Amino acid sequence: MTNEELAAVFERVADLLEIKGENAYRVLAYRRVAETLRTLGQEVSLLRAQGRLQEIPGVGKAIAEKIEELLDTGELGFLKRLEAEVPPSLIELLQIPDVGPKRAALFWKQAGITTLEALEEAARAGRLRTLPGMGEKSESRILEGIEALRRRSHRLPLGMARPMALRWVEWLRQQPGVIRVELAGSLRRWRATVGDLDLVAASHQPEALMDAFVHHPDVYRVLAQGENKASIETKSGTRLQLWCQPPEKFGSLWQYATGSKEHNVRLRGLAQKQNLSLSEHGLSDETGHEQHFADEESLYQALGLPWIPPELREDRGEIEAALKGQLPELLRKEHLQSELHTHSTWSDGAATLEEMIAAAYARGLRVIAITDHSAGLGIANGLTPERLHQQRAEIEALRQRWGDKLLILQGAEVEIRADGQLDYPDEVLAELDLVIASLHVSLRQSRSEITRRVLNAICNPHVDIIGHPSGRLLPNREGADLDWDTVLAEALKHGTALEINANPARLDLDDVYARRAAEMGIPLALNTDAHTPGDLDLIEYGIGIARRGWVEPPQIINTWSPERLLGWLRGRG
Repeated sequence: MTNEELAAVFERVADLLEIKGENAYRVLAYRRVAETLRTLGQEVSLLRAQGRLQEIPGVGKAIAEKIEELLDTGELGFLKRLEAEVPPSLIELLQIPDVGPKRAALFWKQAGITTLEALEEAARAGRLRTLPGMGEKSESRILEGIEALRRRSHRLPLGMARPMALRWVEWLRQQPGVIRVELAGSLRRWRATVGDLDLVAASHQPEALMDAFVHHPDVYRVLAQGENKASIETKSGTRLQLWCQPPEKFGSLWQYATGSKEHNVRLRGLAQKQNLSLSEHGLSDETGHEQHFADEESLYQALGLPWIPPELREDRGEIEAALKGQLPELLRKEHLQSELHTHSTWSDGAATLEEMIAAAYARGLRVIAITDHSAGLGIANGLTPERLHQQRAEIEALRQRWGDKLLILQGAEVEIRADGQLDYPDEVLAELDLVIASLHVSLRQSRSEITRRVLNAICNPHVDIIGHPSGRLLPNREGADLDWDTVLAEALKHGTALEINANPARLDLDDVYARRAAEMGIPLALNTDAHTPGDLDLIEYGIGIARRGWVEPPQIINTWSPERLLGWLRGRG
């Protein structure tokens, strides 16, 4: 089984346990394992062969035994027993924005509803409103959620697609005669969701590579196969396309396969003005003579352009900016000096304070903020003000131990409650070095209600950052219906930073609103929301979103020196 297939099993276990009403921490343990497996850089089967399963974050003896059972048999007895207790079809109900595990259990136990079709029928017949905790308004939202679910595309979240594609890249690079293999398409442009996985290769033996590709053990069916291109569908239902050209044509192929379609149309227009034709083979003139390009830079230069980074290739003004020499300086990993959103075992994290601090230092960061959850988010074991003070004592001791090697801040991720109030009173917020305010619950409130909640946090002088502003979870939970014009205007007015959350399940702000915020001059924060040391490496996903949003390094507070960052925080009260 692949890492993704293993993760899907543990995610299914977590969903069924939560519907059943099991202990929240047990459910969370399975979810953490699923997240870790999806972003793991190595195949689990290899780690198992090396006897290193329990080195995977969150994998103890019991989980390791389940992984071994799945690798050996392709099945999990524990999941089968669980599915005999809880109807598996209830999991589909969890994809509806307004249905959580408790509500799915309510429908099942109180009304015998176990399928999406039965739920829609009951809602349209007005039978849900009589259930405990339900009403006409809740029933209406269920129907709206079902419609939203039907509108949703079947694209893969980037966090699932990218590790999957990189495993294919690694395998392809090991094939005979292969000179180079790279990601292309939406993956290379770091879109938050991806359709097919596009890969490009350079080889003088394309037919042999195509043959090896379509005979890979994970291939379920071959959709198309030619001398230089093949398409397959994997056993998990994912579609992959592989293009191959000799090395001297690789640059034009890579540019073509990266897209976007709209960007490529504009490039072809530039070529036509020069009486040239542009294709994956290169540029050809009216006589049919072809000019080949081993790299993208040479191709763009031939069209009179500087090289345009793939994240910008969406026909959103990048060609005009390139012609004027006004492309933005895009963010790179080395620009970042701080991580300002992390969790530890004090709330729902999987590592101690010292482990998180050491991981930040090992990655070359100069600042880390510990921002465990406030108490209002019950499932996250949030901190009461009393526990916050206890944590501060441990942080002070760690500051003494680490000295000036790393600046350690005590912050908190404070819940914006359903009534708009923050989870801590102002006197507690004022004691913290940094405050992130976030939405986690009641995300289906009306636009006016949900916007009012966010504005209340933005206007609080103690709130420094609005975390993952829309609250979305990819691919199944849509973000809140915020009045973005008002949110952005108030963030600018109060100087409150908006977060680009790098966790691939969020990527929130998205690139469109990140660009608007940056153009307005609103400060942006780029954080991983790390719950394990390994999560700090998810920062590359956030960098991709920032680059897609044309965000330049100075606009992101994580690029500032510790001194400048501290000055900004102190100036905010």
